[in-house]
Amino acid sequence: MLDTLVESASRFCGADDVSIFRLIGDGLPSVAHYGPISGPKGYMTPVRGTVSGRCLLERQAVQVADLQSETEAYPEGSAIARELGHRTILAVPLLREATPFGVIVLRRTKVELFSDKQIELATTFADQAVIAIENVRLLNELRESLQQQTATADVLKIISRSTFDLTSILQTLVESAARLCDADKGTITRQIDGVFYRAESYGFPAEAMERWRNVAVTPDRGSAAGRALLEGCTVHIPDAGADPDYTFDMAGTVMRSMLGVPMLREGVPIGVLALVRSEVRPFTDKQIDLVSTFADQAAIAIENVRLFDEIQDKSRQLAEASQHKSQFLANMSHELRTPLNAIIGVTEMLREDAEAAKQDLEPLDRVLGAGRHLLALINDILDLSKIEAGRMELNLETFPLAPLIGDVVKTIEPLAAKNGNRVAVQCDDTVRMMRADQMRLRQALLNLMSNANKFTERGAITIDACEQKENGRDWITLAVADTGIGMTPEQMDKLFQEFSQADASTTRKYGGTGLGLAISKRFCQMMGGDITVESEPGKGSTFTIRLPRTVDAAKATG
Repeated sequence: MLDTLVESASRFCGADDVSIFRLIGDGLPSVAHYGPISGPKGYMTPVRGTVSGRCLLERQAVQVADLQSETEAYPEGSAIARELGHRTILAVPLLREATPFGVIVLRRTKVELFSDKQIELATTFADQAVIAIENVRLLNELRESLQQQTATADVLKIISRSTFDLTSILQTLVESAARLCDADKGTITRQIDGVFYRAESYGFPAEAMERWRNVAVTPDRGSAAGRALLEGCTVHIPDAGADPDYTFDMAGTVMRSMLGVPMLREGVPIGVLALVRSEVRPFTDKQIDLVSTFADQAAIAIENVRLFDEIQDKSRQLAEASQHKSQFLANMSHELRTPLNAIIGVTEMLREDAEAAKQDLEPLDRVLGAGRHLLALINDILDLSKIEAGRMELNLETFPLAPLIGDVVKTIEPLAAKNGNRVAVQCDDTVRMMRADQMRLRQALLNLMSNANKFTERGAITIDACEQKENGRDWITLAVADTGIGMTPEQMDKLFQEFSQADASTTRKYGGTGLGLAISKRFCQMMGGDITVESEPGKGSTFTIRLPRTVDAAKATG
């Protein structure tokens, strides 16, 4: 585009020679040229002693009729004109938002000023050059941005697929960073047991990395990685050869321009992503930003693996502690049950003797009641410990359901009478036989009936049994309803938690350990069913046991 533009400018403006120079750093290299006059030897600089330099500094078109004779006003430009043979010269600045970034120069080998129309036309060509250069710049920036976004997305995909494969993640990050930033080599240094080592690399000979992999990287100013660790911020070394503090030397490896970006966790470096160029070519701000993004991703990956390892370790510790607790509870329960059964047995014998002698039975009844209550609590703890230890086994058998319900009702009736409660049973004729663990079902149902009686005074307790069919399978539901105190939604949320009751006031008034419901629910779940509850404060509660009519031994869990 620029070659076509300078050729057209030469033809339409009557110039023997046309060049476009770009301002890059402190120099003015030629980026397009047309005509017989060769370019100046060496690297031009934008100084006031040249026409192009003054054009840039004043940001306006400059024309000189005979540059060869303007030795005082343009000493450098006049020398160049005598060397190359041109006389009249016109320079028009290339401006982007009023900032000069180049110049278009038109030259003639004879003394002949460019007309106003030709100057105006040269200005138009300068504007076209600005548009062309700007379009290419924007296109290159867009292409570079898309490449970076694509690479970043690819890296994130690899991270998501290899969440805990830290080696693959870090290797991908250092390779992607080096390639996108046009670096020859790269390394990722990370902390292992409090010491920093080079973990992954790109571009370095394998034998060199094997030699240096086990050499610790110390936080000091002697290397890019060490300096980034020491300062905790990005370190850019444009030329290591000109940096008096740089002392690191990897034999046989030329390292000039370097970049070190720390990988931070809560502001503290846990590693460094470093890039190296073997020639003096500083990294751009965009490249530094990109490497910073990759360093952040590396820090996140390392932190994720660290947290995962910690969670795994804590989980193992908790599992061991839970197992030890269950074993302790089981052992203690056995140790306590033996003497307690003896106490209960002796108390029963003493009560029989006292009853025969027509003595006061109240003290012995109190001891017997307390002993049986304590034995029930110990049995609950033993059941819980067996469930948690995975040692609870179900004894599946086929039995009629109605007699089981009748036995539970007979057991609860004396307690119900004390609270002035009525007990009613509603059982469908279709409910006959079922196959389950009869003892565990009896225990769960008795627990629900006992709770219903405990929290109800001068009310009604109803047990409703029915059979339903769902998805081709028969189910038994046993609903225990009461007209007692009821519960709030907040109380129901923690109802089936171990060692938990509705709230502290309930515990103080009614007692209990809060294990009965939790264990009953676990029994039902082991048999492939569950216990649910519906309740309203002041209106009572309904607990529903739902079990398969035939519990599948293969699906039952212990």
